[in-house]
Amino acid sequence: MSRRLWSAAISSAVLVAGVTAAVSARAAAGPAAGRSAPALAAPTVAPPSYPNPGTVTGNTGAHDPSAVKTPAGGYLVAYTGANIQLKTSNDRTAWRNAGAAFPGGAPWTLSYTGGSNNLWAPDVSYHNGAYYMYYAASTFGSNHSGIFLATSSTGASGSWTNRGLVIETTTSSSYNAIDPNLVVDAAGGWWLSFGSFWTGIKLVRIDPATGLRADTAVRSIAQRGGSTAIEAPYVFRHGSYYYLWVSFDLCCRGASSTYRIMVGRSTSVTGPYADRNGTAMTSGGGTQVLAGHGSIHGPGHQAVLADTGGEVLFYHYYAGNGASYLGINLIGYDSAGWPFVY
Repeated sequence: MSRRLWSAAISSAVLVAGVTAAVSARAAAGPAAGRSAPALAAPTVAPPSYPNPGTVTGNTGAHDPSAVKTPAGGYLVAYTGANIQLKTSNDRTAWRNAGAAFPGGAPWTLSYTGGSNNLWAPDVSYHNGAYYMYYAASTFGSNHSGIFLATSSTGASGSWTNRGLVIETTTSSSYNAIDPNLVVDAAGGWWLSFGSFWTGIKLVRIDPATGLRADTAVRSIAQRGGSTAIEAPYVFRHGSYYYLWVSFDLCCRGASSTYRIMVGRSTSVTGPYADRNGTAMTSGGGTQVLAGHGSIHGPGHQAVLADTGGEVLFYHYYAGNGASYLGINLIGYDSAGWPFVY
């Protein structure tokens, strides 16, 4: 969630604006991405221009969303906010607020947040009969940061149990411990990617028995040259490749945000990752998948969900009034195996 400027003013704008059901761009996009539908053959040719977000309704204000499908077939989204905010949906279209993950607060994070209850960039997934949520605590512009783990049997507000600190960075560190994402590799190994600005995106091994670090190694998997503006990694396995999705440039500036969604891939979860042109992601590589267009500003902080109707991209974007909203599009792959949204 970048070295986040998630001010009280922006938070208020999101909560107020999120109650409305439709921004014109969302309505124009149609229902395909929002609605969970029977599986259809995904297109193999990207549309000629970036699509608008699919239609979503209800409480749609969100920042840094992550999504998981529940065992009952519904959807849970966790996102940046006071004590981590939650939303639920039965159909991936109509969303309702579901409270805070930690309604009583998260005092174990306060030394990283400067006393604020604003927690960042949760990554939510379901494994072994439980929900796992990795999330970050920090302050804007600082890499005195910590990534924590919480688990829940239901995902509901107030049901989350603190499992402890996973990794932290200090002001003397060369990277930043925020924006976590858990991926399980083809052999069942658990890995956590994370990072924002500084020296880019890192990867650590996770012990599946605890959800915490398995060793002390920190691997570098993406970094920009000439700019440090890379963050929000999400590693997703599709076919024989691991796809590393990241956000380039700047979030958290409302309609002036320049966030854009990039991707690279590797046959190994640990990399090396490269873009369509073969440029290593550790050398600034990345193939653009989605960027601002029309009334959609700064789309980013993406997450990928494998659903019954295909793969789905969740992200946030900013409207012209500066409020951030939940964006959802479907993912297709071209003949060379590179993803696009539609």
